[in-house]
Amino acid sequence: MNGHFITFEGGEGAGKTTILHKMQNRLESLGYEVLATREPGGIEIAEQIRNVILDTNNTNMEDRTEALLYAAARRQHLVEKILPALKEGKIILCDRFIDSSLAYQGFARGLGIDEVFAINQFAIGGQMPNKTLFFDIKPEKGLERIASDMDREKNRLDREHLLFHEQVYKGYQILLERFPDRVQKINANQPVEQVEEEAFKCIHSYLENEG
Repeated sequence: MNGHFITFEGGEGAGKTTILHKMQNRLESLGYEVLATREPGGIEIAEQIRNVILDTNNTNMEDRTEALLYAAARRQHLVEKILPALKEGKIILCDRFIDSSLAYQGFARGLGIDEVFAINQFAIGGQMPNKTLFFDIKPEKGLERIASDMDREKNRLDREHLLFHEQVYKGYQILLERFPDRVQKINANQPVEQVEEEAFKCIHSYLENEG
């Protein structure tokens, strides 16, 4: 039995992490076996790479170095955690995956979506998500949420200027057009209960259609 690989994408402050854990609880209550994980990270080696990438002291990190580190963390995470879970028939809910690299490094950093896609194809060996939820919120609104959340640790990407986050948002719009069958937009600029319901309907519909 093959599992289902569902990813959660969006800019900073979109609320995708909160919704991911709500989806985990709801799916488990329906009897599904669910694995929640995140990128970069999810396993020890990838979490170490995450610390390097997001460290606010690493302001000199070159753009291609950043893209390669994300891809390296992704490879280890995939082979050590995601692929075994898929073979076990689990539903994997992953906070970010390849689309983040395409939007952030490919488009916003100007490295090229196709170029970063090629790097990541080497890393993932063609293992794309089955379904991706993009939590759509304008960058300025997402950054306002981050600024008001005193419990959230601010990382290196949070501190990028607004123009960078606007470019990330544009990158995601391109991905929505490029992968219309896989990526579904969720309106993240509404009360969390409504975001949760919209996300659940999307996932539940996918699971019913795919078995």
